[in-house]
Amino acid sequence: MRNKLYLLILAGLTTLAACKKDFLNETPETSISEAEFWKTPNDLQLYVNNFYSTFPSTIGGFGTIGPYGLDADQGSDNMITMSVDGPLNGTRVVPGSGGGWAPGDWSMLRNINYFMVNYNKVNAAWDNQKSYVGEALFFRAWFYFGKLRQFGDLPWINTPLNPVLDQLKGARLSRAVIVDSIMNDLDKAVNYLPSKGKAQPSRVNKQIAQLLQARIALFEGTWEKYHANTPFGVSGADGTKFLQKAATVTKDLIDNPDGNGLAATPGTDGYWKLFNQSNYNGNPEIMLWRQFDLNANGGHYWHRYTNTGAGRGITKNLIDYYLCTDGKPITGNPLYQGDANLLNVVKNRDPRMLQTLYVNDGNHIVTNNRPNGAAAAIFEVPTFTSPNEQKPATGYQVYKGHNPDYTQQQDRGTTGYIIFRFAEALLIYAEAKAELGTFSQADADLSLNKLRSRVGMPNLMVGGIVNDPKWEFPTLSPVINEVRRERRIELACEGYRRDDVYRWAAADELLVGWKPKGAILSQWTGLVPAASLATYPVDANGYIELFKNIPAMASGYQFNVLRDYLAPIAIDQMSLNPDIKQNPGW
Repeated sequence: MRNKLYLLILAGLTTLAACKKDFLNETPETSISEAEFWKTPNDLQLYVNNFYSTFPSTIGGFGTIGPYGLDADQGSDNMITMSVDGPLNGTRVVPGSGGGWAPGDWSMLRNINYFMVNYNKVNAAWDNQKSYVGEALFFRAWFYFGKLRQFGDLPWINTPLNPVLDQLKGARLSRAVIVDSIMNDLDKAVNYLPSKGKAQPSRVNKQIAQLLQARIALFEGTWEKYHANTPFGVSGADGTKFLQKAATVTKDLIDNPDGNGLAATPGTDGYWKLFNQSNYNGNPEIMLWRQFDLNANGGHYWHRYTNTGAGRGITKNLIDYYLCTDGKPITGNPLYQGDANLLNVVKNRDPRMLQTLYVNDGNHIVTNNRPNGAAAAIFEVPTFTSPNEQKPATGYQVYKGHNPDYTQQQDRGTTGYIIFRFAEALLIYAEAKAELGTFSQADADLSLNKLRSRVGMPNLMVGGIVNDPKWEFPTLSPVINEVRRERRIELACEGYRRDDVYRWAAADELLVGWKPKGAILSQWTGLVPAASLATYPVDANGYIELFKNIPAMASGYQFNVLRDYLAPIAIDQMSLNPDIKQNPGW
């Protein structure tokens, strides 16, 4: 980048999440000389456009990826696939090379830092520069959070890496120091970025930066709290300052949303429709989303996953955690109709379950708007007869995110990908306050009860929480258990669950020795060829236990709590720099 400024402009222009049509259709240059660049604020915008390619760009199906492109729900206790998840079962090995620490894995950081040391060459007023600086700082925080989740301690690099990456040859800094630096970047970004009402559409703004800051602060605050006195903890830290930061930032966001807020989810499918739109312009809840265009970026193959089981499935564990319509758990509840079939399992339950799960009630549409006036295709049974990549791993197929429109189910689709939505801010605020021990009824009404009321669920009454003998965390307070339940249900299959399990240091409670189960298989006897059903093992009670006959799962998942919360650093990188030290247990 010394003689020619290779900006990856083409990638930036064609992969930006959701931009104006004229922006997407511009014909970019492939390289610009250094002398020709850094002249106007438009040059800054052009450079920053490339950073948006950091957001996930290949969409395989709703719930298959999290915010960082990882299988973050189907690699948890929420969902499984047709094969055993390696990280959950402790079968990862130290890679010989790559693995996320190789020089190429830091290239985006180099590009961001290159911008940070050159933007002030532009001869323009600060007011015409600061929003782009804010975006760069936002994306540096985004980049570092991805590395933090993967590796923990990191080097902090805020200048362009040179070709031999000398700055990667030092020791790693404590994760707490890294998060302090991330918070500092985001404090500046929040200050520099325009509020939503004044920002350019589809660009990062102040409120989006606040939500990312709160997300990271909650992650680190709970990580430090629950990993204390383990190989993954931070000496002398209990996470309090980050939890306070998460609560403060989300409170400001809730009080000053500038047009952001929860969208209405009316009727029996309003919540479902929130996740299957091709255009989210004007939706107050969707703060940032990726738009797909068949001409500009080719669309995606999302429909191939949402029409079928996609080789994955919701677990019985998640299904059992949905409350009944009286706001109470299923245990001992007369409203609960059991799980002999899909119709029973959703009856008298939190309406979000019916809108997350395919159910044979005549209302769950596979395809509508079909050619020549053909009737809509309605879900009847899971796709047990399909090839492995389309099978339902548990019999509970994901309906959330499915767009049934026929035109969306041809070669490519254009259903939008949600990157940030306002509901997360409410959940972060509630959890941070609960973890600080200051969660009140007023806090519940400001956060969780807004989510519950919009789908017709009773309010959470902090002073009257009903004991659930199947709480996931019986040693923690009822408030924390119910706040975590609400997060799990509201964000189900959206890609957050594995991060939650890891930051709570909860693998010993939720994963170790756990054998994932699915639906009762016999409910489809006579509706599906016996030979197809015979390929699904069941437990003693008739529930699908997909991995029952796999020797490696004889005792359930073998997640190693002294090792598997962080990824290993590749052997070649350890050889090049012994000072970085390997992660615990590897």
